[in-house]
Amino acid sequence: MIVPKIIILLSHVPILLATLYALYCYKSLGKELKVFSWFIFFSGFIQMGSLLLWFLRRNNMPLLHVYVGIGFVLLAWFYTTLLHKFMPTKIIWLTAILFLLYTVLNALYFQDIFTFCSYALTAESVLIIILAIFTFTVFLNRIVKASLWGDSKSLNWINAGLFIYYSSTLLISFFGTAIVHRIQGMIALYTWVLHSFFSIIMYTCFIVSLWKRSKKPML
Repeated sequence: MIVPKIIILLSHVPILLATLYALYCYKSLGKELKVFSWFIFFSGFIQMGSLLLWFLRRNNMPLLHVYVGIGFVLLAWFYTTLLHKFMPTKIIWLTAILFLLYTVLNALYFQDIFTFCSYALTAESVLIIILAIFTFTVFLNRIVKASLWGDSKSLNWINAGLFIYYSSTLLISFFGTAIVHRIQGMIALYTWVLHSFFSIIMYTCFIVSLWKRSKKPML
């Protein structure tokens, strides 16, 4: 039981490193990476708060509800900045507003803030996967890559990290209620270990993305 808990605990290290690195290089980032950095900052704040509550043996599920709602709005901001030349950004913003409203209604009437928000997390995963696939398609165009001022590789790493994480999370979030409330013992624990593994992959992609950013001075 100790090893899985250590793995879950260590999964917070890449989050902290990504947050600190984004703070360090924020001023030198391009517009798209600066916008995405706010998602990293928010994630770092929420995850550290969640870890603190975990150490205090307090229920940290309310933070998950906040993370899902606000986190998607921040990702919507990132994708509108990235895709504004290729699709009507009003569609993404409208989706973000409706999703945020849905997370509030879900917390009020369907899944209490002290329980796992599997409905909202499932919906978020589907939406992010759709946006990520569309972005992969757009990035196949050489003209698009050239227009990103050398940051196309960085943005590809971010998009890949989001796609991998939310694809893997989709199954866990879809069956989240069963995992948390019905499955007992090591099966449930190792499910969260798997989730932590994909979280490590995602934040490692974010760190690599910032590392591979364009080193040209910003005007």
